[in-house]
Amino acid sequence: MKKVNRSFSKILMALVIIFFYLPIIYMIVFSFNEGKSLTHFTGFSLRWYEHMLESRDMMEALYTTFGVALIATAVSTVVGTIAAIGLSKSKKIVRDIMDQVNNFPLMNPEIVTAIGFMLLFITFQIEKGYATMLLAHIAFCIPYVMLSVMPKIRSLDPNLADAAMDLGCTPWQALTKVIVPQITPGIFSGALIAFTMSIDDFIISYFVTGSGVKNLSIMVYTMSKRVNPSINAISTLVVVIITIALLIINIAPAIFAKREEKEEIKKHRVLIPSIAGALVLILVIGLMNFSGGDSSLPYAGETLYVYNWGEYTGENLIKDFEAETGATVVMENFDSNEQMYIKVANGEAYDVLVPSDYMIQRLMDEGYLQKLNQSKLTCMENLVDAVKGLPYDSKNEYSVPYFWGTVGIVYDKTKVDVADLEKEGFNIFLDEKYKGDIYLYDSERDSFMMALKALGYSMNTTDESEIQKAYDWLVQCVETMEPEIVTDEIIDNMTQGRKALGLIYSGDATYVMSENENMGFYLPEGGTNQWSDAMVIPKNAKNPDLAHEFINFVSSYEGAYDNSSYVGYTSPNQEVMDELSGVGGDFEGLESYVPRTDNEKDEVFVYNEATRKMISNLWSKVKIAASNAR
Repeated sequence: MKKVNRSFSKILMALVIIFFYLPIIYMIVFSFNEGKSLTHFTGFSLRWYEHMLESRDMMEALYTTFGVALIATAVSTVVGTIAAIGLSKSKKIVRDIMDQVNNFPLMNPEIVTAIGFMLLFITFQIEKGYATMLLAHIAFCIPYVMLSVMPKIRSLDPNLADAAMDLGCTPWQALTKVIVPQITPGIFSGALIAFTMSIDDFIISYFVTGSGVKNLSIMVYTMSKRVNPSINAISTLVVVIITIALLIINIAPAIFAKREEKEEIKKHRVLIPSIAGALVLILVIGLMNFSGGDSSLPYAGETLYVYNWGEYTGENLIKDFEAETGATVVMENFDSNEQMYIKVANGEAYDVLVPSDYMIQRLMDEGYLQKLNQSKLTCMENLVDAVKGLPYDSKNEYSVPYFWGTVGIVYDKTKVDVADLEKEGFNIFLDEKYKGDIYLYDSERDSFMMALKALGYSMNTTDESEIQKAYDWLVQCVETMEPEIVTDEIIDNMTQGRKALGLIYSGDATYVMSENENMGFYLPEGGTNQWSDAMVIPKNAKNPDLAHEFINFVSSYEGAYDNSSYVGYTSPNQEVMDELSGVGGDFEGLESYVPRTDNEKDEVFVYNEATRKMISNLWSKVKIAASNAR
């Protein structure tokens, strides 16, 4: 019986290890994938490691991650250890109170702590960036150090320090030569936990950073919003670094334990300078990363702050713009218009924003944007007529298009009959022939657009009864069709043909179709959303002249071609759009790349706050209904 139990325990342990480590192995394997797919291996290649090493953003994120982690660990270990020792000599009531204070950050949800830090920095008008991220990391690491050190201190004889001083030690010698050596295991454990927590943190870092400063967690989150296999390469590099560190930590004690005491002393003498040298090296590398460019260029030494969607910029766009102007571009990323709005409304200064149509209207109405200086714009004549003079900015006084497109249905030609699409339009999402084989897009705006268009209504309706019918349509869909509600993961999933059809942005459909010839894109005749993301300059921009230069560069042939060919979304530059969709172009024959412009039922979103709130509340109920239906 005991043998059976031991065998079962070994099998269970093996399964647990496989469960934890198989995803890491999977990630490492796909970091060497030749293709862009995150799930389909097409051949061995080092291209994504090359891309990673060439990416300044990734390398700066790597530096920021380990720089912040090492400094935060060093500071929090010293402060936490001193605090723990001090508390051990305090009155019991003080110790009890401080124990509760110390435990509170550990028990508090990270999102609450993150918002608290963010509000603190905003209140005291501290510019968010590297320093604020470092301060936040030090603050949340200290409790972990104290939690590790306190048990070791409690296990000591309370008279140990007094005995040491009776034998001739000074208070400092008693602390460093008697107390600290006894609690070293606790200090070491606390330092490791602090380092791990800092490396791992995303939520707090996300809310306290600014000025383009990103750690790897934020970088990976941004990259995961769209297909970017470099995410596997950078993650594999981190795994390798941490594995090497763990090997050193575990092997080094065994090696040094065999040496004589003088060798041990020598080790300590060498170790401290080595750690200090490592920190100095990190700081030097950081300064090199932020060093200026050619001073003879027109905007040398100036900085442009851009706030854009994640993975929405050409591979060489920023690098080429910096080379041409001598300026430094600091780009931050957002994943929703609402997230971008919150930062702008809170007074954070950017020089260029790239919001969507309806959000541009809101920013204009609320006075957050400045009019463009038309005399400084040389790009308008290069743009497609269809993206000029849109309802949200009829005279293009505030905005210049960045990308544009439609929202349609991506479908597997081997599973979906085109006749069904032509007959039903968006109502195909209620056709039980495709039950359990569809994707809905987790966007209240796009999902309600689909439902309203399926019912024959305007997607800009303010009629509550029509919106209620659209809600009922969506509830029927989630309760009867068993859809999977996704966001950008639909891109890779449809590339692999995992379901029959789904709602998708045209630019994402372009990528899907270019990777899988069995995929198609359909726009219902009942109309859809013709969207546009555009560049605008906030009213509090610090460098509007350079912002106009950036807008011109992005809209030029070179900038627009790099942008569109890399991202896959439709360029507003007429020449670029014609070339990429024409014979021999990257997107030749892909109907999703050139947006439809001849259907009167296609609409551009109009912002209405009351309607937005209503739809937002109803979409939450739709998702609850979807959860209950599972």
